[in-house]
Amino acid sequence: MKKPATAETAESAEKRILRILGELSVLCGKVSHFLTGPEALVALLLLAGAPASAAPAVPGAIDVAVAARSIQPGELVVFTVSTMQPVDGVRLHAFNREIPAFKEDALRWRALVGVDLAAAPHAYHVTIEAKSGRQSMDTGYDLHVEPRRFPTRTLTVDDAFVNPPAGVLDRITKEARELNAVWTRSAPGRLWTGPFAAPVSAEAGSSFGSRSIFNGQARSPHSGADFPSPAGTPIEAPNAGRVVLARNLYFLGNTVVIDHGLGLFSTLAHLSVLEVQEGDEVLAGRIVGRVGATGRVTGAHLHWAVQAGGARIDPLSLVALLGRP
Repeated sequence: MKKPATAETAESAEKRILRILGELSVLCGKVSHFLTGPEALVALLLLAGAPASAAPAVPGAIDVAVAARSIQPGELVVFTVSTMQPVDGVRLHAFNREIPAFKEDALRWRALVGVDLAAAPHAYHVTIEAKSGRQSMDTGYDLHVEPRRFPTRTLTVDDAFVNPPAGVLDRITKEARELNAVWTRSAPGRLWTGPFAAPVSAEAGSSFGSRSIFNGQARSPHSGADFPSPAGTPIEAPNAGRVVLARNLYFLGNTVVIDHGLGLFSTLAHLSVLEVQEGDEVLAGRIVGRVGATGRVTGAHLHWAVQAGGARIDPLSLVALLGRP
């Protein structure tokens, strides 16, 4: 049986409690001297016995995985960024461009990084940043772009499309400016849903990136894939998006440009008929026009070009990575 506490033992216990409280007060003062803002508040709450959940969430470590057919000019590279805790957003910086990411699930984000057709073989550093509230964490990834040899194609077309007459030069310049402006106004969120698919069933008949010789004169590399198809063949939207251009252009003929969001665009050119208007929202598979032979062509076919974050990439690279398994 325990002895009842005496006045002396009760007094000594009270002194010990007061001494502990005094030491805690001194310690809190030291903490607040060296820490300011949220850090000091978190430290004092922990010392006072507040639960750990009172502290703001920190993104934690970042894990990066990369998928691509190859790391070469004209290829799409898909970055998958995983975090230990949910974050508010993820952004990448690559090839001197800011590249937004889209959320896959609570802990995974993806970003589409295009290696432009003209990119030189080199090791390019990619910075990845994850943000949660006011806190952020970043990491890096070195993308080693390997050299790529493109074939040369020789074509004969109407000379007006090789050496345009003076009367159309202003038009050509204006259309180039309009297209460059389109690439800078992509929707801030993802508009596409599900897998991408080629706009026509025919296989591509000419190589992306081919060095083009028109009427014996070198011109810009081929920045898309050509699909030989009979005139009038329906052309389907490769995926959902918004039509941001639908009109006749000097070199591309009747053209439809679809913004899929987050800097991803599809250009469908040389159409005989346009079946959408600028501003239309389209779903994957929607017929946007018919195969034709308008603009600088040698015959009826569909020209499909893709831009990803300002980079010209092979459309077949997009289908390989984001198409049906």
